[in-house]
This record gives sequence, C-alpha cells and structure tokens, in this order.
Amino acid sequence: MDKVKNRLRQERWAKVFMQISGIIITGSLFLIIGSILYKGLPYLSWEMVSQSPKGGFYLGKAGGVLNAIIGSLYLAGLSTLIASIIGIPICLFLHNYVHPKSFIARLLKLFFDVLFGIPAIVYGAIAFSIMVALGIRASLLGGVITISLLTIPIVVRTLDELLSSIPSDLKQVSSSLGATRWETAKLMLKYIKPGLFTAILLAFGRAIGDVAGVMLTTGFSDNIPKYLDEPAATLPLAIFFQLSSPIPEVQGRAYASALILTLLILIIVLCTHFLSLKQKKHKL
Repeated sequence: MDKVKNRLRQERWAKVFMQISGIIITGSLFLIIGSILYKGLPYLSWEMVSQSPKGGFYLGKAGGVLNAIIGSLYLAGLSTLIASIIGIPICLFLHNYVHPKSFIARLLKLFFDVLFGIPAIVYGAIAFSIMVALGIRASLLGGVITISLLTIPIVVRTLDELLSSIPSDLKQVSSSLGATRWETAKLMLKYIKPGLFTAILLAFGRAIGDVAGVMLTTGFSDNIPKYLDEPAATLPLAIFFQLSSPIPEVQGRAYASALILTLLILIIVLCTHFLSLKQKKHKL
C-alpha cells in the first residue's frame, strides 16, 4: 500500500509540474506576442511594408522595410534551396546506400548532430573566414553561404527521422520487385512527401529569423538587392538597428518590423502544422 501511495503521490506531483510548465510556456508566448502587438501595431502601416527606407528613416523620417522583407525572403529562399539540394541526397544515401548501423552512417549522424547544435554566430565566423579567403565581400551571397551551412543540419536531421519512420517492409517489397536503390529512394520520398515539405519549411523559418549568422556576412543596404554580390538587409538586422536608436518613433517601427517577421513565422508554422497533419493521414 505504501508503494502504491508513493507512486500516486509522484504521479500527482508530476502532473502539477507539467501543468505549471505548460502555463509558463503559454504565458511567455502570449506575453511576447502581446508586447509586439501593443508596441508595434500602432506603427504598422502600408508604408512600412510597401516602401524601402528613405533618407533619415533611421532618424524617424519616411520609408518602410520593404528592402528587409525582400532581402529576408531572398536569403531564406536561396539558403533553404541549397540546404535541400545538399541535405536530401545525404539522407537518401544514409538510408539506401549504407547500412543504418555501419560506422559511416553513425559517424555522419553524429557529425550532423554536432552541427545542429553549433550556434549561428559560429557559422557566421566560419563563413566570414571563407569569404575573406575567396575575396567575397559582405553581400547576399555571403549570407546565403552562412545560412546554408546553418540549415543543412536541420534538413538532414529532420529527414533522417522521417525516413527512419518508414516501415522496413516498404524497402523489402521494393527490392523484391526488382527496383533499383534509386527507384526505392524515389518511392521513399513519395511516402514522406508531406513531411519533406515540413522539413523544408522548418529550415526556411530558421533561416528567415536568424540575425547572428548574417551580421558578419550579409552587410546592410537600404536598397533591394538585384545581384548576389550586393549587400542585403534582413528583417532581424533591421529590427536590431532600429532598436539601437534612441528615437521612440524608430523603436516603435522596430516592433512593427518584429510584428511583420512574427506574421511570416506564423504562416510558416501553420503550413508546417497542416503538412504534419497530412503526413499522419498519408498513405502510399
């Protein structure tokens, strides 16, 4: 009886701690979103999202952050594309061309686990060194290199989990029917198609919100970049520079920019959630 009572007591305490944790996390989320809405919504206007900064914008004069919005989309889009082109073949190699328990497979997974945990500023420093060695100045290309290095581990680890969830019978049946490894790989991609899009969206969301990695490599410009060798503004950097201003008007615009970024992230999260639900219902 004492053991049963002790277990019930532990169960009640565990339930209380989980409820408290849930309340803290939910409250923190509403506090952050509420603060951004309260401080940024009065300064959010069509001018903010439809115009680039004009002379004296960071001193409180006219203009918007269209250059930062476009720059963020360029940067995140190109980086996610490169990460997908590199990450998807790596995952297919790990699950079709080497044994899952082989030394190479375990080493590569450990390698990407380590890369997954490295801070963004370290990627920025590494990319900056590469840029110096190659003679590349701070530009959109430099930011793409940095964020690509940052998002490749995200794509690889997410897809690795998805591919690991595929029933082993699928590969066995495919092989028994005479399919090549590449044909089996295409079949596996078809099976995890909704999850694949989820992984790509997660990488895109991580890329569009990063500031530490691009601070050293992307530069900053009030113009919308037309070429890869031009400096580009991003929303996180625009928020950082505006918050650094002592002018209340500029600080308010920083929160408006943060609200725009939050809405973009919210759209990505909703798309990810939708695709996750579709993945659960997906049948080959």
